[in-house]
Amino acid sequence: MCTPAPGGRGRGRVRLNVGGRVFQTTATTLAAAGRDTMLGAMLDASWNAAAAGDEADYFIDRDPACFAVLLDLLRTGGLHVPPHIPDAVLCREALYYGLLDRVRAARWDDFDGDRLRLAASVPGRAPGDGTAVRAAPDGGCCVAHGGAVRVYNWMLEERRPVYLDHAPVNDAAYLDASTLLVAARERPGRRDGGVAAFSALTGEMRHRFRVAHDRQVRSFTPGALAFDQECSIFASCKGRLNEYGIGVWDGTTGEQTGFFYEPPGCALGDADKLQWLDGTKTLMAATMFPRADSSFISLLDFRDKNVVWSWCDVGTPASLEDKHAVHAIAMEDGRSICVINQYDDLGFLDLRSSAGGVRWRSRSKLMSRKKVHAEETCYPKLATHAGQLFASTNDAISVFTGPDHALTSTLRGSDGGAICDFSIGGDRLFALHNEKNVFDVWETPPPPII
Repeated sequence: MCTPAPGGRGRGRVRLNVGGRVFQTTATTLAAAGRDTMLGAMLDASWNAAAAGDEADYFIDRDPACFAVLLDLLRTGGLHVPPHIPDAVLCREALYYGLLDRVRAARWDDFDGDRLRLAASVPGRAPGDGTAVRAAPDGGCCVAHGGAVRVYNWMLEERRPVYLDHAPVNDAAYLDASTLLVAARERPGRRDGGVAAFSALTGEMRHRFRVAHDRQVRSFTPGALAFDQECSIFASCKGRLNEYGIGVWDGTTGEQTGFFYEPPGCALGDADKLQWLDGTKTLMAATMFPRADSSFISLLDFRDKNVVWSWCDVGTPASLEDKHAVHAIAMEDGRSICVINQYDDLGFLDLRSSAGGVRWRSRSKLMSRKKVHAEETCYPKLATHAGQLFASTNDAISVFTGPDHALTSTLRGSDGGAICDFSIGGDRLFALHNEKNVFDVWETPPPPII
């Protein structure tokens, strides 16, 4: 509640009575909050006809201690929170004033893999069952646990989870900050698999994406998920009648817009990694060892249903036959794909040529680390962000920087065992550990205020 108190009103000095405590500041300080915030709009003459004099006097029926922190943030740009103010209370008040984004920006800087610091370790809810972690665009995340997906906001408070009645989750992805896509596999004798969109706020299902063949809806098990800049949704699909391939839907209407049937030698239906390449308007589909006996990577052009590039490790030299690519990521320059094998070697495939194999780089081999005991093997994973390459190996994540991909940083967090998955988004890195099912949160600290 915000009401002008009796007295002068205007854009010079401003006096605010917040919950019985009086604050004095200037209109310039409050205007720095922005016109789309409550404090900025309060002094905007186009919104508040009372703003016309030299001095304004307002009463706001909110928490005065939190307001003091937020006012200091507007004055100095720094966030200094006394220990007696809980984060949840401060964020609630910041949301009321329209300053939540400013509070987040003051807590951490733009993402930089070489400056990341461990910010939190969040214990899991189902030990040993975490299979995937996905970063949300707003700094939150979700963690897949068997037939459930647990959702966390950017304050790492758990929201209402997504339950799939014990149908195991294969993949999850954020279409936007409020929409979560979930791919779940079918259980024997039941038609409960598929892809669906859920509210990331309430956990309620919004839409179920169907696959039709010959105008008949068919059941299927999806593997990996991806989407492009135009909100098209892709999923690798395995049907009951050998209908293998990549399904595509319109993310706005939910209608199926196509299906890329699996050609010989591509293994699209089993793909466990999909990635949209905006530069070439193609989809990378990778089916990796040990899901398959060999590793397959293809680039698909959905405009004419054509495989424009492909690679597999069948027929590799005897010296490399036991070194299978277990994960792949298309580099941000659009010219190569980075792969990693089960021995933590990095290799690169040239997308500009259909000939040649992996260029394994001995200097890119990750530093030797202590082996972490785990009930299940955690194969390494890859990610790219802002020109840097990230690779998980055992209980750490290695950061590679520059055109030669030099190892520049190593991230090692909680004692939760080997890292089974990690994800980057919302200016944070989330790493899910296998044994204790804990996930670590890494942030880039803000620069010092001079």
